[in-house]
Amino acid sequence: MERVFEDRVDAGRALARALGRRHDLQNAIVLGLPRGGVPVAFEIAQALDLSLDVLVVRKLGLPWQPELAMGAIASGGAVVLNEDVVRLAGRDEKVLALVQQQELAELARRERAFRGARPPLDV
Repeated sequence: MERVFEDRVDAGRALARALGRRHDLQNAIVLGLPRGGVPVAFEIAQALDLSLDVLVVRKLGLPWQPELAMGAIASGGAVVLNEDVVRLAGRDEKVLALVQQQELAELARRERAFRGARPPLDV
């Protein structure tokens, strides 16, 4: 039977128990995706005495259809493009650059909100 967790804290504690029994985690870093993944990651990091950081990800939506992702960007400079959607958008580099610039600004703002002045951990 599938276990249902009470909340994210409960899920994080259960995952920490499972990880603590099965793996050598001496040099591990726990990464949490805001917003829902951070509470889970926090519980794991606390229980296993590991470093915790956030991995902020932003969708690159089409300007005229923002829910349709032509790609994504993430902390550390990662960029992934959905070539089919980029092609659908007419491979307009100006559109892609504009959306990417806007989302990079929001990504940086969110990283500052989560980390403050602390630099990201070296993964």
